[in-house]
Amino acid sequence: MFDATTILAYRTDDLAVIGGDGQVTFGNTVLKNNAVKIRKLYKGQILAGFAGSTADAFNLFEMFEGHLEAKKGDLLKSVVEFSKAWRKDKVLRRLEAMMIVLNRENIFILSGNGDVVEPEDGKIAAIGSGGNYALSSAKALDKHSRLSPEELVKESLMIAGELCIYTNQNIRLLTI
Repeated sequence: MFDATTILAYRTDDLAVIGGDGQVTFGNTVLKNNAVKIRKLYKGQILAGFAGSTADAFNLFEMFEGHLEAKKGDLLKSVVEFSKAWRKDKVLRRLEAMMIVLNRENIFILSGNGDVVEPEDGKIAAIGSGGNYALSSAKALDKHSRLSPEELVKESLMIAGELCIYTNQNIRLLTI
C-alpha cells in the first residue's frame, strides 16, 4: 500500500456514511492538514472517497461521475464500466490510487488495476495508509458498541489518526 490518506465507509440498511482525514503529505512532510477527499456524486445519491494524489482525484471523480450519469445512477453498472475505463487508460492505471464508492445498497473499493471489490460483510470498507487501522476499529465498534453510523466512522478515523503518520484527526464526514 502506498503512503496516503485514510478513507472509511460504513453502510447500514438506512444510512451510508463516508469519512476521510484531511492530511496531504509529500514523502515525510505534511503539506496540508485540511484537504477534502470525500464528496457526494450523482445528485447527492452516491458517496465517494479517494486515496492518492489530489490532482488525480479530481480527474477520477469527474470520470466516475460521467459513468454514473450514463448509467442513470446505477452504482453497480457504473463501477464496472468505470473500472474498465480506468484500467484501459495507460496513464491513469499507473496511479497509486484507490476509491471507495457507496450508496445505501452497495459499497465498493475500486483501483486502477480494474479491481471492483465489495467487502465481505457488505457494509464496511477502508482504503489508504490508515485504512487497516480504521477498518479494524470500525469492525470492533460495529460489533461491540451502539454508536451511530456517523459516530462509528468518526471514532474509527480518529483512532487511525493516532496510529498512522499519514493520517490526521481533521475528519470530515458525509451521509446519505
